[in-house]
Amino acid sequence: MSDDLICVGAIGGAYGVHGEVRIKSFCAQPEDIETYSPLTTEDGKRSFALAIVRPMKNGFVVRIADVASKEQADALKGTQLFARRDQLPHLPDDEFYYTDLVGLDVYDTGGGSLGRVKSVQNHGASDLLEVHAPGATATVLLPFTKAAVPTVDLGARRIVADPPEGLF
Repeated sequence: MSDDLICVGAIGGAYGVHGEVRIKSFCAQPEDIETYSPLTTEDGKRSFALAIVRPMKNGFVVRIADVASKEQADALKGTQLFARRDQLPHLPDDEFYYTDLVGLDVYDTGGGSLGRVKSVQNHGASDLLEVHAPGATATVLLPFTKAAVPTVDLGARRIVADPPEGLF
């Protein structure tokens, strides 16, 4: 993925028969997804101008220009929506876009390597870093809290972690 693109949402499929689609927003303020429009696919080949029609459970009902039928809307199911980094707000020093954390090396407070961030998960309670340890087949879910991850250095592409006892 390009460093200039950030995934801000995904299309869940058709809503009704008039071409409206269901959108899941990954934005901190979910309704902000509309302000970043037009959004693109990751390869930049398709562009989508969004207009939120109404909120719904876990997302929004959205109208997309040039999508007029249920079949056209269903064809977009699963499409991830990307915004250019310069469209998004600048974050405070202690906040990060998920995409910036993926691929960072993770070290313990003593300088020992714990692995590399494979993904960032959020199942409702808080963020978790999925860390793949060198030589391991399974990954470890590290709580992304100030206590467990005191340092994130994007410039050096590294994270210093103080994981709970027995996690690694």
